[in-house]
Amino acid sequence: MHKFMRTVGFSMYQRKQDMDRILRRLAKEGAGTQCLDEKDGGQLCEIRAEVAPGMGVVIVGRLSQRGTFRRDYYFPYVLSRDISSQADCSIQRHTERETYAGLLDEYRVGISLIFYIENSMEYRLRRLNRLSAVPAGARLTGLSVQGKILLPVNKTAKQLEASRLAATKRGSLLEAAKHGDEDAIETLTIEDIDAYSMVSRRILHEDMYSIIETCFMPCGVECDQYSVIGNILDVEVKQNRITKEDVYCLKLDCNDVTFTVAINKKDLLGEPRVGRRFKGQIWMQGTLDFAT
Repeated sequence: MHKFMRTVGFSMYQRKQDMDRILRRLAKEGAGTQCLDEKDGGQLCEIRAEVAPGMGVVIVGRLSQRGTFRRDYYFPYVLSRDISSQADCSIQRHTERETYAGLLDEYRVGISLIFYIENSMEYRLRRLNRLSAVPAGARLTGLSVQGKILLPVNKTAKQLEASRLAATKRGSLLEAAKHGDEDAIETLTIEDIDAYSMVSRRILHEDMYSIIETCFMPCGVECDQYSVIGNILDVEVKQNRITKEDVYCLKLDCNDVTFTVAINKKDLLGEPRVGRRFKGQIWMQGTLDFAT
């Protein structure tokens, strides 16, 4: 069973036969269907079944010439209305099956950000029909099965403005360093040494989460999973129409990147409010917007 099905409100389905039953129901109720013709005469079909607005399950399988649908795999998804990044994005196929990962050269995060492309069928159809398959932007979402709410770092308006200017300056330096600017590389090295020295002094008498306001760090052995701490900008509650479980959709600002994190209400420790922070491990998904 998919680990993150509980994120979209299916936490009570613990047995494989129960999950098979609900997937058969979702396949019948699915509204959005896309199909791709295959060489053997069959079709590869993607069925999208919403369980709440902008949230649901994608079921992918093959439709035989006799009209029989056989499920290959499935995954939960959550959509976001906000464009998280317009940085250069490369697309790579996964080894196991024809699904795709996106890689963003996002300077604000400081790492190459890898995510699971949830609209990979659209990408494949655009390539097949010889339409533009160049990503113009990515709408990022994270699915979490465990998280907690942290209090915010108390900052004055002057400190907030200084943080924004420092983040902008660092992004410019990272971009210049990537293009081989030696002065930018030297400046970044000195800043990292100063930051390490500052943290070493403050950690002796301060709590770690008062020093680290936000973070974005790869976590585990899978390349699209991250440990994040982000400031909550908006809170929305969605209810799974089948199980009636509530799901929090939290709009986060993390290292100047805005994205949405979904988590089952049962799995979140604390009460989310605008201004507080979310800490947890996420599976990063993304919806690509393509240039016309």
